[in-house]
Amino acid sequence: MQGCWSVGDRVSLARTGRRVALAAGFLCLAAASALAQITIGSPGDPITIAVGGGAFDITPSSNSTTGGTAGLALAEYRFGNALVWPISPFVGVSGTSDGGFYGYGGFGIDINLTPQFVVTPNVAAGYFSRGNGTNLGSWMEFRSGAEFAWRLPDQSRIGLAVHHISNAGLTKRNPGAQTIALIYSIPLR
Repeated sequence: MQGCWSVGDRVSLARTGRRVALAAGFLCLAAASALAQITIGSPGDPITIAVGGGAFDITPSSNSTTGGTAGLALAEYRFGNALVWPISPFVGVSGTSDGGFYGYGGFGIDINLTPQFVVTPNVAAGYFSRGNGTNLGSWMEFRSGAEFAWRLPDQSRIGLAVHHISNAGLTKRNPGAQTIALIYSIPLR
């Protein structure tokens, strides 16, 4: 026995190393196969109207004297990939149960994890009026987030959208607000 390793230990370590390398190779092949299923953009999808409802400012600031969580309704016109593939532009409006209004425009990019399951990260900018609700600090607000949707056989989608809205530091007051909404996208044909 030399040092603290015996010949049997070296053979066992070499065999274990080969097994680990084989397992790592198998996992890499499996991951590559899964990644091959992911596609960017949805060029076959039609223009849609999306409608939804949920909650605005779901994590209200504890030091806020106005606003707080409110009901949310929204509607969007989504151009699909008709203009600049894979970017999907949209325009929309949302309103809250305490009189807030947000008119916006932006774009998203579909990430198709399967033929049915679609994640759409998106960004938008637009005009915000608080009504009697949460003061976000500016009339100009930016929205970022994602929609997690299931594509149905008729090309409609049902999903859950989560977003953060803030003025990106345009003013001293910038508390931001989080929204969550159930969305149904209806294809226009």
